[in-house]
Amino acid sequence: MTKPPQKARRRAAKRDHILAPEDRRRPRFSRELAVLYEDDSVVIVDKPPGLLAVPIKGSATPSAWSLLSASLELKKQRTLIVHRIDRFTSGALLFAKTAPDRAALVRQFLAHTPVRQYLAVVRGRLSTEAGTLVHYFRREGMYQQLRTVKDPKAARAELRYTVERLFADASLVRVELVTGFQNQIRVQFSAAGHPVIGDRKYHPAEASEKLIERVALHAAHLEFVHPRTGKNISIDSKPPADFLHLIRELSKSSKAWSSKAW
Repeated sequence: MTKPPQKARRRAAKRDHILAPEDRRRPRFSRELAVLYEDDSVVIVDKPPGLLAVPIKGSATPSAWSLLSASLELKKQRTLIVHRIDRFTSGALLFAKTAPDRAALVRQFLAHTPVRQYLAVVRGRLSTEAGTLVHYFRREGMYQQLRTVKDPKAARAELRYTVERLFADASLVRVELVTGFQNQIRVQFSAAGHPVIGDRKYHPAEASEKLIERVALHAAHLEFVHPRTGKNISIDSKPPADFLHLIRELSKSSKAWSSKAW
């Protein structure tokens, strides 16, 4: 095998020296976008984990928006942001193609009328098959902080969940957002004593998780009213390979109860 030139070897050695060991082990996530639904008004993509939903100001890091924009520009169409999902969350992500379509969709999201369901794997066995979580959020920097109802600047956050599978010390839940705040599912389940597996932002101990390299959260279902036709659009996204791998490995170590098979 031919050895790389000496200068190239020195550059590689310098790069490895700068990067911390944990950075060199960081997984490389896919940047490929699959389209779940598209017409002249909207497009819904299946965002892979690790890909930003929208660009970061001042950064050239690819995002679902930038990749989709490059594709739609060839057809002389626009890509307009309607909502977001976290970088390491996978699943259905909606964009509009015109300003009037976007305005109509944003009004729906502000009114919390779209149905947004997520699959999450959380620590511990939930004691009830279904429930509601209510907390009060106040954002500070990049984090959502929990506040009491007496805080006038706190916003009410609510979600509903049903348990789909129980494992030895974990639960697969389907979560429906009643409100829609950044990191809402992660913060509320962490506050309830059941952090989402892999969520090192709100539960640092999850950094040691080996079965999945990101937060175990997937945007599985999106339902909204089409901005032009008024018809109901219902889209499902199947969990990606790493999410399914986590489920299989948890199943191996426990006798899992399931109310719904994959």
